[in-house]
Amino acid sequence: MKIALDAMGSDKAPQAEMEGVALALEERPELKVALVGKQAIIDTARDHYSGRLELIAAKDVVGMHESPAEAVKRKRDSSIAVCMKLLKESKVDGVVSAGNTGAIMAFALTIIGPIPGVHRPTLAILFPNVKGNTMVLDVGANVETKPRQLFQFGIMGTTAASYIFRKANPSVGLLNVGREDTKGNELTLNAYRLFKESELNFIGNVEGNDILNGTVDVVVCDGFVGNAILKYAEGLAEVVAGMLDGYLESESKYRLRRWFSRPVLREFIDRMDYQEHGGALMLGVQGPVVVAHGRSSARAIMNAIRTACEASENKLAEHIHNRFAAMSSTL
Repeated sequence: MKIALDAMGSDKAPQAEMEGVALALEERPELKVALVGKQAIIDTARDHYSGRLELIAAKDVVGMHESPAEAVKRKRDSSIAVCMKLLKESKVDGVVSAGNTGAIMAFALTIIGPIPGVHRPTLAILFPNVKGNTMVLDVGANVETKPRQLFQFGIMGTTAASYIFRKANPSVGLLNVGREDTKGNELTLNAYRLFKESELNFIGNVEGNDILNGTVDVVVCDGFVGNAILKYAEGLAEVVAGMLDGYLESESKYRLRRWFSRPVLREFIDRMDYQEHGGALMLGVQGPVVVAHGRSSARAIMNAIRTACEASENKLAEHIHNRFAAMSSTL
């Protein structure tokens, strides 16, 4: 298993990426990583890593605020582009980047290409629930969508979830302001009809609390709503973690009892931490691509690499390709 990692993507690049690689290599003895970055970064890395780490220089870096369209035109030798070329040429099994999300998608589409029949790729992430995890998509790739695109997100999400959750027929719900089939705007009303008429295990409209209570495996929404939910969840986890630290350190007659309960409480909070999920899985392109958070720590990078490995091992892109080929008449 070999993963290409963009060394220039995160806010703390390249330190977070280099430390994350070390953690990932330690966790998975069979793993190899192609670390892609500017020559100065590669030269520095040579002093610290060897063996299972391949170092590949890239001439350019795509900034977080650069236009994806301009980046594709002018930065064909950027670290993101080089990673995608390695995947296209089957020199790696997956790509991880914590860089510009729009640029990652643009390069994925232009270099490795979309799965035939897919209108728009989507970003999927796992949210913790009381029973395990709920897959939510889209979480930021498409802020404006059409009903058929939401329907396709459902196809991709349930296909991926069947392998990730080891579940034969995952349920899927359409995120809405109410469960009644008459609720919502024109987008969700039209998307509802597509889901209802399909072969998917569609349970109908779901609300925000259904993401947490585990009543549905896959929740579909547009990227505007999904990204807002994601950012709220990330902020909530950070606030709760801070409140927990204050609670555990505060003075009271129950301080000793809280000290003994610290590991259990910390494990609970860690389940809410975005770093534990490593990033969003891009579905709909012809290969495993993981978009990590811009604020990723070394631990988050390690988990993003793990996500890419698991997507490759489960052959998610191949299964989605086959599912779309089988459903071509209804897409």
